[in-house]
Amino acid sequence: MNHPIFARFYACISQALERGGLAERREALLAGLSGKVIEVGAGNGLTFAHYPPTVARVLAVEPEPRLRRLAQENARRALVPVEVVGGLADRLPAEDASFDAAVVSLVLCSLPDQASALRELRRVLRPGGELRFLEHVRADSPGMIRLQRLLDATVWPRLFGGCHTARDTVTAIGQAGFTIERLERFLLPEIRTPLSFLILGTARR
Repeated sequence: MNHPIFARFYACISQALERGGLAERREALLAGLSGKVIEVGAGNGLTFAHYPPTVARVLAVEPEPRLRRLAQENARRALVPVEVVGGLADRLPAEDASFDAAVVSLVLCSLPDQASALRELRRVLRPGGELRFLEHVRADSPGMIRLQRLLDATVWPRLFGGCHTARDTVTAIGQAGFTIERLERFLLPEIRTPLSFLILGTARR
């Protein structure tokens, strides 16, 4: 999966997002994780620096070649072992029930088939395993949802790696067979735009 324009844009804007508060949210996303972890849609690997030392191994799956190369560079600087591989979210290169936790960060918005990817995440998690998620999602008001849907109907998804702003990801996680145990909703940045509605949480297989 090759999105060279989006990859260049994301590699630049992600650094600004980190400084704008996303780094703290990544820290909260990964706090307390342990064992073997699969991260799907690892992007340029900015999450790697936040994994706690209790994590034994991370398998990071990223389909976009340019972002995968950047992720490999960040993996070498990580404090835990990180292996970066190519692959798709709906066909993960992993055996059934082989991971203690799965991590998705700003990726479920862009997948062609969100439901299929969530089922695949459930497949590779052991019973009782955790899904940690940090995603931008559908807004909280009808007017803003209409604006998101309008944006999604334009060239936005084609330009920005398939990104859809109006997805009801919380409902999708539950429908895939997960039980949500923790859920925080927030704005980043703290102004109401179609892209600023985010969720952070934990669900269990």
